[in-house]
Amino acid sequence: MNQTPASPPVHTQPAPLLRISGSHLQMGQQIGEAMRSQVQHSIENAHKLLSDAYNDLELTWEGARIQARKYLPFAQERYPQYVDEMTGIAQGADVDFEDVVVVNAMEAVTTDALHLTRCTSMALNDSYTADGHVLAAHNEDWVPEDEDDVYAVYATPQDEPPFLAMTYGALLPNIGINAYGIAQLINSVYPNDSRIGIPRILVARAVLAAKTPADAIRRAIVPHRAAGYNHLLAHESGEIYSVEASARRFEILYGLDGYIVHTNHYLTPKMQEMEDEPEELISSRVRYFRALRLLRQRPKHSIKSLQAIQKDHTNFSDSICNHAVDENDPLDREKTINALVFDLTARQMHIAWGNPCKNAYHTYHLEA
Repeated sequence: MNQTPASPPVHTQPAPLLRISGSHLQMGQQIGEAMRSQVQHSIENAHKLLSDAYNDLELTWEGARIQARKYLPFAQERYPQYVDEMTGIAQGADVDFEDVVVVNAMEAVTTDALHLTRCTSMALNDSYTADGHVLAAHNEDWVPEDEDDVYAVYATPQDEPPFLAMTYGALLPNIGINAYGIAQLINSVYPNDSRIGIPRILVARAVLAAKTPADAIRRAIVPHRAAGYNHLLAHESGEIYSVEASARRFEILYGLDGYIVHTNHYLTPKMQEMEDEPEELISSRVRYFRALRLLRQRPKHSIKSLQAIQKDHTNFSDSICNHAVDENDPLDREKTINALVFDLTARQMHIAWGNPCKNAYHTYHLEA
């Protein structure tokens, strides 16, 4: 598969679907065994990313492992089951556990210097869709090397709700829909109060176990979190919340008009006070306003109309459908590695592997 800046990869097959079940350790082992090459490749990619960005970060891989160890006690105390999942991934893929931890704590150990993630998310309730379904959509942007490592997970934990999610490599699943009709979309934000605590990926992983909207919100703002994401949370009832979090603060936006859009900057005044280097987030603001405009142009939306928004190239290459045109700057070469639309009413996940402008969507079902 050849990739050039002008021609993103075309995937002739749908993203792999992996079914896992059992204890958290067993589920991690199943991921590691089935996706061994993807897990190993993602760790190699993380090595390369830190090496390429050394002049900016001055962080070696061993330094990243040392930093990651500081976060483990917080993760172990609050979410030992997800530490078990990382342990299982390492065992199944025959890689070092600490390398898996680095991948899952990358934002923390680099103190957010990797302003790479440029995701775009939106959710609409039944009042804003043509068929009365509740929909949520997300473009996942990250480094091009990790695109080959994308896969879907259908998980049936022995002690938590089943869920259907997207992930890649050694990363714990966190963007998905669960059997209680809760969908979570994640957007990186950049607070200035980051600290040693529970890594954000583990916080987001815990949200997939929520049984109610309030439970999902509580999990998104768990005490002793290292920093924060924007968690766009949708429920099959049509309730939509956008939780903007940092390490110590949070604000909740509610989808009173029937929809919410979010990218990678804070929208609430309280959280804007916590934003680190907002001038670095101009493209996030452009994507936000563009997605909002496209959403408001139609009185009712469908899965197809959301997919059309996900393919938008206004402000190319830093568009909603993001293309890695300038691959020379290690801190500025991300692209859309998959696009997702969730139908919460039908319990479906539609996923385009790679740029949605070039790749078809495939549908996976979360069985009742």
